[in-house]
Amino acid sequence: MVYVLLAPGFEEIEALAPTDILRRAGVEVRTVGVGSREIIGSHGIPVVCDLTEEEANLRDLEMVILPGGMPGAANLEASEKVQALLDHCAQNDRWVAAICAAPFVLGHKGLLKGRRATCYPGFEGELTGAVYTAAAVEQDGRYITGKGPGAALEFGFRLAEVLKGAETARRVREGMQCP
Repeated sequence: MVYVLLAPGFEEIEALAPTDILRRAGVEVRTVGVGSREIIGSHGIPVVCDLTEEEANLRDLEMVILPGGMPGAANLEASEKVQALLDHCAQNDRWVAAICAAPFVLGHKGLLKGRRATCYPGFEGELTGAVYTAAAVEQDGRYITGKGPGAALEFGFRLAEVLKGAETARRVREGMQCP
């Protein structure tokens, strides 16, 4: 199970593009609303989530995805449930992915210490202990970070690749007409 964590002010493309790609790849993905079931994105788009944070559980959890956007990323960081999900992933060798501003949540927890990571320009100083690369998508172990909205598709394809393999990711990419 993959959880895409949506908090008020999330960046819509960074949440929905990877969710779409992963579902096309056959991954079981659930959007999780932090604070309520309906969450309004940073551009005023309402999304009705599959679950609320109270309904999210650790059973069969493979990955958590943190989209960026502000104040979405800050709202993710402020959630005790999000913090508990991240702790579970870190302690149980599960995948953690964050894009745009959201890698700062991982940086503040010390999860990026000594790891290569990327983020939206201006948040580099928040990636405590990370080796900042400025790449569109960066993977170091089970941590995957993305730079921003323009990297949302590449971010999604990388997530599909690590969960379902390179061939599945390639097939989804071609089916979506992405070069």
